[in-house]
Amino acid sequence: MSIEVVNETAETLNLDEFRAVAEYVLGQMHVSAEAELAIMFIDPEPMEELHLKWMDLPGPTDVMSFPMDELRPGQPGRVTPPGTLGDIVICPQVAANQALQAGHAAVEEMLLLTVHGILHLLGYDHLEAEEEKVMFALQRKLLLTFLAQRPGKVTIDPPLTGKLTD
Repeated sequence: MSIEVVNETAETLNLDEFRAVAEYVLGQMHVSAEAELAIMFIDPEPMEELHLKWMDLPGPTDVMSFPMDELRPGQPGRVTPPGTLGDIVICPQVAANQALQAGHAAVEEMLLLTVHGILHLLGYDHLEAEEEKVMFALQRKLLLTFLAQRPGKVTIDPPLTGKLTD
């Protein structure tokens, strides 16, 4: 699996942690080992430009997803075809503000945003109430099971319950 993680901010981030959560989620979603994914961390100004250009909304946002080959989740024993999943762009400063409001660490918020972004790339959305229920339950399950298998790395306390905007 080709997962490129790039930090274009002055923030200190453990990029291996984001690569690990992406690998875990893609494996759980039965995405081909030959799939490609890019995760980029950027400052608020370029995030605001992307947000305005692609969503026609002012101000920086926490995460944006840019799907490429429109891959969908596979099934046990039947993975997705190889392809380019797409790009996820995360703004650590916006994530840190959201984490502060929600009462958890910024890294926890950014891990959640990574899972959230991957699910968007795989076709999940949260525009309708039922879609939101499905997507948010899945992202929570994926993140918590990822963290549970990595004792001592990152913990969620209190649990992530806040809604994301993108």
